Amino acid sequence: MPSSKPPAARKNPSPPVPLLPLKGVRVLSLALNLPGPAALMRCRQMGARCAKLEPPPPSGDPMKLYNPAAYAALHAGVRIATADLKTERGQALLHRELAKTDVLLTSFRPSALAKLGLGWKALHRQHPQLSQVAIVGSPGTRAEEPGHDLTYLAENDLVTGLDLPATLYADMGGSLMASEAVLQAVLHQRAKGKGAYLEVALSAAAGYLALPRNWGLTQPGAAVGGGHAGYRLYACKDGRVALAALEPHFAASLCAAAGVEAPNMKAMFAPATHAAIEGWFKARTRKELDALAVEKDIPLHTLAR
Repeated sequence: MPSSKPPAARKNPSPPVPLLPLKGVRVLSLALNLPGPAALMRCRQMGARCAKLEPPPPSGDPMKLYNPAAYAALHAGVRIATADLKTERGQALLHRELAKTDVLLTSFRPSALAKLGLGWKALHRQHPQLSQVAIVGSPGTRAEEPGHDLTYLAENDLVTGLDLPATLYADMGGSLMASEAVLQAVLHQRAKGKGAYLEVALSAAAGYLALPRNWGLTQPGAAVGGGHAGYRLYACKDGRVALAALEPHFAASLCAAAGVEAPNMKAMFAPATHAAIEGWFKARTRKELDALAVEKDIPLHTLAR
């Protein structure tokens, strides 16, 4: 985090030129629901030419049924066709697509891929130029186990209490890892002249997100686990405050504004400091705090109750 206020913005700055590392790369997806389509969306944003084969109606992609707006956002700019991969006609269409594809994105269990003739050995034999990024729930021998975002988060100690997580962290983290795997596959193809198989496990994505917790950084009482009085959620007069005054200069600005004595970092962990800052926030409105944050350069964000 920067240690000083950002310089004044230039007049009419030129927008950054987007980097398109996947420009010209052809990605075909068979993946449904969220992680695969989100990975495909990222690939398209990096310049890839994206296509997708979906099961024919009435099944299709379940996301289209339960959240059409999300489906539309995920598939903007994606060429979509239908194919029943359990039929000869569907298989013929699939392999015509694969013949002109650089990376195949899947999200089936390995046994389901094998039944469709899409195991990696068979694919590599038929389409040696092709790479495959396979999204699975758990890695290796556990890839056949059922699971979902919530179970992967729970497995990695990322579910606390009885409240559901605020978003689908494992699915979205896995989608980023899958788009990263597409980049890895393309680099491999360009270096070696042949395709590669890469597996992305959603439980492993949750495990990666959990590393700060495993290291103790976010455990209760740690600096970013509620132990530091400058890094906490507080109630204010008409809502809540997410406070992130962690660095010494931010903590000093906070304490000066609140009239709290905290001469050193150790004092920010003291119960008396927590109580004093808590009382100060409770007496102020969101509007007051938003203005103060700008005036005193304090990193905070106010929220409704």
